[in-house]
Amino acid sequence: MGSSGLPTRRFGRTEISMPVLSLGGMRFQQSWSDLEADAITEQSQRLLQSTLQRAVQTGFHHLETARHYGSSERQLGWALPNCPDPSRILQTKVPPQSDPKLFEADLELSFTRLDVDRVDLLSIHGINLHSHLDQTIRPGGCLDVVRRWQADGRIGHVGFSTHGDTALIVDAIETGVFDYVNLHWYFIRQDNEPAIAAASLQDMGVFIISPTDKGGHLHTPGPLLLELTDPLHPIVFNDLFCLRDPRVHTLSVGAACPQDLDLHLEAVSLLDQAMELVAPIESRLRMAECDALGASWLKTWRQGLPEWQNTPGEINLPMLLWLYNLLEAWDLEGFVKARYGLLGRAGHWFPGANADALDASVSEELLLSVLNDSPWRDRIPSLLRSLRERAGGSAQERLSSS
Repeated sequence: MGSSGLPTRRFGRTEISMPVLSLGGMRFQQSWSDLEADAITEQSQRLLQSTLQRAVQTGFHHLETARHYGSSERQLGWALPNCPDPSRILQTKVPPQSDPKLFEADLELSFTRLDVDRVDLLSIHGINLHSHLDQTIRPGGCLDVVRRWQADGRIGHVGFSTHGDTALIVDAIETGVFDYVNLHWYFIRQDNEPAIAAASLQDMGVFIISPTDKGGHLHTPGPLLLELTDPLHPIVFNDLFCLRDPRVHTLSVGAACPQDLDLHLEAVSLLDQAMELVAPIESRLRMAECDALGASWLKTWRQGLPEWQNTPGEINLPMLLWLYNLLEAWDLEGFVKARYGLLGRAGHWFPGANADALDASVSEELLLSVLNDSPWRDRIPSLLRSLRERAGGSAQERLSSS
C-alpha cells in the first residue's frame, strides 16, 4: 500500500512504484483543440484544478496526458505548480512521424505546454500500424530522438500506446525497445491477452487505457448492466476484473470532474476481495450472453470472417459482430452507437467501415461472396441490418483528430 492510500505495483523493468489507478488527462480539458491561452476560461481551469487536487489527495501520483488531447497539456502546465506532489509520475504521449524532426518539434511543444524540463514516462502515441512502428524504431527514427532526450535527462522511460491489432502489439513488444505499453484490455474486450502475456515476458509495465469509456461507457450504464453487476457498480466490477490480474499494473481513470474518481477508489478499497467479488458477476454476465446469443454462436461467430481490408466496402465484420453481441447480451447501446458511428471516420484509430454500405454500394451477394468460410454466412447480412437499425444514424468524429 502506498503511503497516500492507493496500493502500488512495480511497473515492470522501470522499477517505478506505480499506483494501481492513474489520472488520465483526456476528459477534463476544455477543448479538443489546442486553444490559445486566452481562450481557456476560468471555470474550465478551476474544474481541472479541483480534479487534479482531489487526485493528488487520494494518491493518484501518476498523471498522463498527450500532445493531441486538445488543451490538456497547457491547462495541466498551469495547474501542476498549484498541486504539488513530491511523488508525481508525469507522462505524456507524442505520435510517431515519418520525419523525426516533426516528432521532435511535437515533443518540444509538449514540454512547453506542460512547462516542465522532464517527464518520467513518454509514450509513442498510437502505434496502430506497422508503418508507425517502423517510423519509431528504424535507424534515425523517432526513438533515436527519444534516446537523445533520455541521455540529456529529459525523459525517463519510453513506452507506446496502441489501438492496433494484437499481432502488431506483440510485434512492438517483442522489439524489446519499450519499457511499458498502454493498451486496451477489460471485461468486454479481452483480445489483447496475448499482448499482456508478451509484455509480462519482457518485464514491461502494463497500463490499461480507458477501461471505463472504451470498456463499455460504464459511466452511463443501462438498467440491464446495473442489474447484472449488482451489488457492484459496473465501473467497480470492471476495475476489479482488470486489477485481479497481477500482470496489470495500473488503470487509466479519465475523470471529467472530481466525483469521477469515487467509484474507482471504491474498487481499490475492495481489491483484496477481487477474486470472490468478480467471479459470480462474471458468471452472471456470461450466462446472460449465452441466453441472448446461444452457445454455438459464441463459440464460432469469429470463424471465417475476412479482415476489413478484404471485405467489400471495407466493412469491419469482426468489429460489427462484436458490437452486435454487446447490444444483444448486455444492452450497451450508448457505447455501441458511438463505436458504430466512429467506424470509417477515424482512420487507423478505428479502422474499417460500418454496415451503412450494405444494400447500397455493397450488395448482399457481394458480401456473401467473402463469407464462404463462416458457419453463419446466411445470418450475417440480417444481423448487420439489425445492428444498423439500432446503432446507425449518428456518425461520430474521433475526439482527437491526430
